[in-house]
Amino acid sequence: MPPNPTASGLPRPAAVVNAEIRALMLGAGGYLRAEDRPVYERLQAEWADAVRAEVVEAAGPPTTS
Repeated sequence: MPPNPTASGLPRPAAVVNAEIRALMLGAGGYLRAEDRPVYERLQAEWADAVRAEVVEAAGPPTTS
């Protein structure tokens, strides 16, 4: 499993995490086993954090008026 993204302080790109989620689901045949569920939930949370970070980055710094 990849290192914890919070260890470096930088989230992995959402596309990378999404690919890992897809691979997990494909490997499980579309049905997660009980032992895969925590991995899936961690990846899902990581993906959501990455998407939020990418949206904030795309928005740019706040402007002062």
